[in-house]
Amino acid sequence: MTTVETDESFGGVTPDAARRLLLGAVQAFAERGFHATTTRDIAGRAGMSPAALYIHYKTKEELLFHISRVGHERSVAVLEEAVEGVADSGERLARAVRAFVRWHAEHHTTARVVQYELAALEAEHYERIVVLRRRSEEILRGVLEDGVAVGAFDIADIRGTALAVMSLCIDVARWFSPAGRRTPDEIGALYADLALRMAGHRGAASR
Repeated sequence: MTTVETDESFGGVTPDAARRLLLGAVQAFAERGFHATTTRDIAGRAGMSPAALYIHYKTKEELLFHISRVGHERSVAVLEEAVEGVADSGERLARAVRAFVRWHAEHHTTARVVQYELAALEAEHYERIVVLRRRSEEILRGVLEDGVAVGAFDIADIRGTALAVMSLCIDVARWFSPAGRRTPDEIGALYADLALRMAGHRGAASR
């Protein structure tokens, strides 16, 4: 199971010290929440001194912004990759949901911070993250709109359904545990089937 220590979402962050600080912040924010976490706690988890943190990040909030940006960019990419080149509407929705759920389960520690600490961001940073969140919603809404257009889905409220599907997927990060009964793939398959039912699709999700 992927853990925050090996989360490839942060693989492109350089130098190594900056990446270690991000990973330490993810752990601390997930366990204690943003406001209860100190810069000393973050630096300690990264194996560094508190003074070293400010070489790479001006504030604790800047760390949270970088975590949120990387996490949201990766989750958007996951959705885009899932639906690319897929013609069948039911399969597109199923693939999108399976991939989105799997990412939130496999990266549940990072995803909890990314999805549930947004209120701690400064206004400018918050607006930049909201743009990425809207992109995820737009992808799901586009899949539903295309399905309705070709008669594959029967949806009275496309926007509301897209938000509901997105919320289901995101909430996996809140409760998922590697020690739980279901694997990320199994949860993804279950939620894909639920999403297809919500969309009024008569077929079952492809496995």
